[in-house]
Amino acid sequence: MRVLMVSDVFFPRINGVSTSIETFRCALAEQNVSVKLVVPSYGDDSPTPDITRVPASRVLGDPEDRLAHYPKLRKATLLAASDCDVIHIQTPFAAHYAGLHAARILNKPTVTTYHTLFEEYLQHYIPWLPGAMLRGMARRFSRGQCNDVDAVIVPSSAMQTRLTEYGVTRPLHIIPTGLPSSAFTPGDATGFRSRHGIDPNRPVALFVGRVAHEKNIGFLLESMALAIRALPELLLLITGEGPARADLEKQAARLGIQNHVRFLGYLDRKRELPSAYAAANVFVFASRTETQGLVLLEAMAQKCPVVGLSVMGTADILEPRRGCRIAPDTHTGFASTLVALLNSPESRIQLGDEALAYAHEWSDRALAARLADLYRSLLR
Repeated sequence: MRVLMVSDVFFPRINGVSTSIETFRCALAEQNVSVKLVVPSYGDDSPTPDITRVPASRVLGDPEDRLAHYPKLRKATLLAASDCDVIHIQTPFAAHYAGLHAARILNKPTVTTYHTLFEEYLQHYIPWLPGAMLRGMARRFSRGQCNDVDAVIVPSSAMQTRLTEYGVTRPLHIIPTGLPSSAFTPGDATGFRSRHGIDPNRPVALFVGRVAHEKNIGFLLESMALAIRALPELLLLITGEGPARADLEKQAARLGIQNHVRFLGYLDRKRELPSAYAAANVFVFASRTETQGLVLLEAMAQKCPVVGLSVMGTADILEPRRGCRIAPDTHTGFASTLVALLNSPESRIQLGDEALAYAHEWSDRALAARLADLYRSLLR
C-alpha cells in the first residue's frame, strides 16, 4: 500500500505535527505501507526520496513557519497522489484543500488527523475579536473540514469527545503518536549538565515544547516563583522556540526569578534533547490545550517523572497515574506538588522506573499497525 501525506509543516520545523508525521512514516514501513510526503520548503532542504518540497514564503510575525504557494502545492499534491491508494491530510490550512482537491479528481479515499485544538488557540493570536466569536468560528471550520473526509484521526479520547460535540459525523479513530525505539536510548545527563554549567546536585525542572502562550508557560513561571521559596536552588529549563519567549523572559524578570529560568531554544532531537530529559529531576507541563502531549512520554522514556495538569489530551497519558504526579490547577497547588516530589528522592526513583515501563506501552509499532488497519479499511 502507498499513502500520500500532505502537510503545511514538517522538519526542520520542530513541533508535534512534524514529529507525528516522521514517527508514523518510519513505523509504517514495517506494516508494508510506504509513505510519500508533500510539504513546504524551508529554503535549505536536502533532497530526500519520496518527499516533495514545495516553494513557500515566510509567515508574517512567525519566523519558524512557512506558507506553501498554493497553486504549486495543489499541483505537487495531485502529481504525488496519482500512484497512491490513500491521501492523509495532516494540517487544516493549504494542505487540507490541496489534499481534498487531489482526492476528488483521482477518486481516492481521504483521512485527516486533527492535531490542534484551534478553538483554544485563536484567542492568543487574534485578541481583538471576542473569544466567543473565535470559538464559534473555529468549531464551524473544524466541523466542515472533518466532515469533508472519509475518516478522522484524533490523538486522544478528549479530542474525540470535543469533535463529536462540534457535530463531526465522520468516523473518529483514536490513534495517538507512538514513541520510536530511539526515544529509549539513555541520554547523557552528566554531560548535559556539564555543557550547560549546571551543578550536578542542583534541582532541575524541565519544560519542552513550543514557547507559545497556549502552552501556559506563564503558569509555570508563577508556580516556580512559589516553589523557589522552598527550594532556593531550583532551576527551570525551557526548551523550544516560539512567539511568547520575549514576554516570558519579561515575566520571569518581573517575578524576580530570571536567575532561576533558562531559555535554551531548540535542542537536537536525536542527541541533546534526550540528554535534557535525563538531566532533569522532573518534567513540568501545564498546557490546557494539548491534543496528546507526546513530550510527556518522551520524558518518561528517559525515566524523568512528570508533574502536570491532567487536561484535554494529557489526561489519556496522566490519569493512570504511572510515572507522574497530577497537580492541582493552581499556582500554589502546582508548586506544592513539585516541591514535594523534588524533596523525595525515593519517590522520584520509583516514579522514574514506573515512567520507563509505562512509556514502553506507547510503542510506535503498535500504533502504526492501527493506522495501517484504518488505511486498509478505507479501500474495502
